[in-house]
Amino acid sequence: MALVSYPQHLVHPDWLHDHLQDDTVVVVDCRFSLQAPEQGRQNYEAGHIPGAHYLALNQDLSGPVAIHGGRHPLPDLEAVSKRFESLGITSDPPTYVVAYDDSRFAFASRLWWLLRYLGHDAVAVLDGGLQGWQARGYGLSTEVPQPASGRFSPRLQADWLVDIDYVRQRQGQRETLLIDSRSPARYRGEQEPIDPVAGSIPGSVNYFWQAVSDGQGQMRSQRHLQAHWASLRDADEVIVYCGSGVTACVNLLSQAIAGEPMHKLYLGGWSDWCSYLVTPPSASA
Repeated sequence: MALVSYPQHLVHPDWLHDHLQDDTVVVVDCRFSLQAPEQGRQNYEAGHIPGAHYLALNQDLSGPVAIHGGRHPLPDLEAVSKRFESLGITSDPPTYVVAYDDSRFAFASRLWWLLRYLGHDAVAVLDGGLQGWQARGYGLSTEVPQPASGRFSPRLQADWLVDIDYVRQRQGQRETLLIDSRSPARYRGEQEPIDPVAGSIPGSVNYFWQAVSDGQGQMRSQRHLQAHWASLRDADEVIVYCGSGVTACVNLLSQAIAGEPMHKLYLGGWSDWCSYLVTPPSASA
């Protein structure tokens, strides 16, 4: 089957079940818990979609944490490229990657965004996640696939990513829409379970990342998402952030499904922004 006929951005469990044996398809389990970092791997080992590999947010999809830069900075380019190759992901001809989790796309969308940022557009997420897979009556496996051999050649989409300096320059400008993807309570500063300071970036508007899916972890319809993101049409520039560049990717995924271009990601998010409130640059030098 030609790659162009593969689903874009979102895959139904039935489609994945019918294509598990395709040589050009690689399935990646991205389950993770911010509160218990080892839980995702443990859950994977207890049972996963047959043939799926595992990538962890902290170890594989993020780099070392520093004073500034956020809780989940980008991984080292060479290291993540080799990790992708060990899963059998190849750039040319492109391997079709299907990512899934059990958290309403929270972690699978990070892999979706990261691969596309590195120039690999042949990637989608599983609609409904692992729950959707099991709801269709499909089974799990405890067999861990052997390392594979791919040829991954990254091609950075540099203009998709912005840092705190860029956000500071653009915040408050009428033509720029700055989107905070966290829960309304965190956006309003009423609670902050992770970062040392509560609040949000001045001038941002709140679009909670969970609003784009239903309680079963299925993505809302394209028509619903187009209405949800209607305000984007009035902005010349859109910047999306969350706590640390993870759930913001769910909003970016839903925007892509709605037909939007890839908008900018402030990867460091609130964890980076508030780090300068706690430790100003002069104090961290």
